[in-house]
Amino acid sequence: MDFFVFAIFLAACFAAGTTGAAFPPGAWYDSLRKPGWTPPNWLFPIAWTVLYVLIAWAAARVAFIPGNGVALAFFALQFSLNTLWTPVFFGLRRLGQGMAVLAALWVSVAGMLVFSAVLDRIAALMLIPYLIWVSYAGALNFWIWRNNKPDAPVEAA
Repeated sequence: MDFFVFAIFLAACFAAGTTGAAFPPGAWYDSLRKPGWTPPNWLFPIAWTVLYVLIAWAAARVAFIPGNGVALAFFALQFSLNTLWTPVFFGLRRLGQGMAVLAALWVSVAGMLVFSAVLDRIAALMLIPYLIWVSYAGALNFWIWRNNKPDAPVEAA
C-alpha cells in the first residue's frame, strides 16, 4: 500500500466529514423522538474516525490493483452519498429524503465491499464495519422518520 495514496483517500474522507460541523445536530435533533438504542452523541466522531481510516486504507489497498475501476467507482459514489446525507437530514431536516440517501448509500457501500473483495480480501474485511454502521444508521433514520413529524421545509431564519 502506498502511504501517499492512503493519505489522499484519508483527506477525502475527513473532508466529507466536515459536513457534520457545517450541519450539527443541535436542538432540532435533540427534540426528535429517538429509540432507546440511539448512540450517545460523543460516539459519532469516534466511530467516524475509525470508519474513515478503514475506508481510506481499503481504498488505498485496491488503488493499484488492475481491474479496480468498479470498486473505486463505488468508493466515489458512497463518498458522495455519505457527504450528502448530513445536509439532507440535519440541514434540510428531510427525514424521508435522508432515508432515501441512506438506502442508496447502503447499496453503494455493499457494492464497494463486493467489488473490493474480488481484488483484495483484507480491503473487503475493512469495509464490513462501515456496512454495519450504515445499516445501523439506516435503521435509526427509519425509526426517527416513522416516529416524528413528516418532512417539512426548514423554517426561514
